[in-house]
Amino acid sequence: MKNYVNIAVQVLPMSKTKEPYDIVDEAIKVIDESGLKYRVCPFETVIEGPYDEIMKVIEKVQTTCFNNGADELIVNIKIQIRKSSNVTIDDKMHKYD
Repeated sequence: MKNYVNIAVQVLPMSKTKEPYDIVDEAIKVIDESGLKYRVCPFETVIEGPYDEIMKVIEKVQTTCFNNGADELIVNIKIQIRKSSNVTIDDKMHKYD
């Protein structure tokens, strides 16, 4: 896919030894370091960019969560994609900023 998409990812880590929010903070660091545009929301993080690049980031997020104490993850993903144009966070959120 060449057009930009929006993918919302929600990671729900389960761990016997670490607090879930500490693991989620590590996941958000991975997203931040990706260089892709993103917005952290209360229940999920929305990432904007090429589909393949975002999916690689989501894979790295999962690995990072396991490496930082998660024993199990529930990962919910929502994708908005258009056939012939980009999907942007700004198009949906500009009137709320």
